[in-house]
Amino acid sequence: MIAGVDVSRETLERLGAFEDLVRKWTKKINLIARNDAEHIWDRHIVDSAQVWASAPVEWSHWVDIGSGGGFPAIILASIAVEKKPEARFTLIESDQRKATFLRTAIRELGLNATVLDDRIELAPSQNADVISARALASLTILLGFAERHLAPTGVAVFQKGKTADDEIIEAKQTWAFDYNKVPSITNGDACVISIKGFCRV
Repeated sequence: MIAGVDVSRETLERLGAFEDLVRKWTKKINLIARNDAEHIWDRHIVDSAQVWASAPVEWSHWVDIGSGGGFPAIILASIAVEKKPEARFTLIESDQRKATFLRTAIRELGLNATVLDDRIELAPSQNADVISARALASLTILLGFAERHLAPTGVAVFQKGKTADDEIIEAKQTWAFDYNKVPSITNGDACVISIKGFCRV
């Protein structure tokens, strides 16, 4: 069990292998904060895994934007190997070194995922069922990215910190949308926001 998701020992081992990869690569490139290296499981892996519960029941293509060190995308793709093996992930990351890390992780963990090493606003439109981002940009900007890459019936799932309510108010000046906000299980100041049916006003 991780973040309320009942997973097998194999999935937990896969996540553990990714934890080792992150710790190894962080010595070379800035995947996570240096002082987070001993807290990867709780602060990053469990924090990412909780996003699974905010996804719709039916989906086949998940796009993660600004994937960075692979949170939440690699965690979710690892869970999907067991829970939704037919699903595919696309990770958009413009930093070449991080893109190389992500490809290495995908290969070593046997994930159904690909990496686009391009800027989010320039990458080909993805028509995704789900789009996610963690610690990337304001909600207003994220919805602009989602407009490009999300299918009309898709769901955007964003992890947000203590400014979430202010960002929602600001975003509603530009966008009309329905949303659901779920408290984070790893951080009392954070939440997971899922958005659908959004349009510019």
